[in-house]
Amino acid sequence: MLLLVAAAVWGFAFVAQRVGMRHVGPLTFNGVRFALGAAALLPLLPWARRNARSGSPGDRGLVLKGGLLAGVVLFLGATLQQYGVVYTTAGKAGFITGLYVVFVPVLGLLFGLKTSRVVWLGALAAAVGLYLLSARGIAGIDPGDGLVLVSAVFWAIHVLVIGRLSHRVAPVELAIAQFTVVSVLSLVGAVLFETIALETLRAAALPILYAGLMSVGVAYTLQVVGQRRAKPAHAAIILSSESVFAALGGWLVLGEGLSARGLAGCALMLVGILLAQADSGRAETPVS
Repeated sequence: MLLLVAAAVWGFAFVAQRVGMRHVGPLTFNGVRFALGAAALLPLLPWARRNARSGSPGDRGLVLKGGLLAGVVLFLGATLQQYGVVYTTAGKAGFITGLYVVFVPVLGLLFGLKTSRVVWLGALAAAVGLYLLSARGIAGIDPGDGLVLVSAVFWAIHVLVIGRLSHRVAPVELAIAQFTVVSVLSLVGAVLFETIALETLRAAALPILYAGLMSVGVAYTLQVVGQRRAKPAHAAIILSSESVFAALGGWLVLGEGLSARGLAGCALMLVGILLAQADSGRAETPVS
């Protein structure tokens, strides 16, 4: 139930992202959002340090280096997604972002991990679904959908980076570090390329608060607690419902709809996502 709530929070965050774009620029939105997310996790920092396996100076250095690397990748993914959301619907953005779970095992080949036939089948189903959802014939994919698709590649890279770091540093420390990096990079970009005004921030306060405190702070905590008692493969399948909640939120709050072709595309993409995640329950073995 905790994981399902987390998925719902993340899904409806796509609605908050679209609504927030009516008042502030993408970089400003992300800058404030991730700052709030980092602040929401600060109360957990003393607990995380007490329960860390080691508190040596070397670990602090790894947190900083890992946070910088993960933060840069997360910044690229979040920025591309945020610009893409401006030009597409919340539902479509949710389903396309969900493709990161297909990209993870495929990109894992670069790290010497095998990718089974089930994952390739899932990737094929997702690709066909993406075409049905977003393609406009020879004109190609809608620009907004294309940006979200590229962002999904960076989300996948981010998952692989976190996978390498999560067993070596305290998760909460790493999360705060990477969220801080994203916030700083986004705010620097906002100062250079956007206009930051107090009145526009006030107008976008509700979606920013939701995306920052709920999507980053609360949902992250629910995920950590929920995964203590859930198998990874089961947790991944539950969390994949994020895309469904994004479509539901777009319909309920923004009045967004999909054609029969688009719904078929979403269904195929969801099948591809579930195939990739169901296969993640198997042990990963290095390529010989």
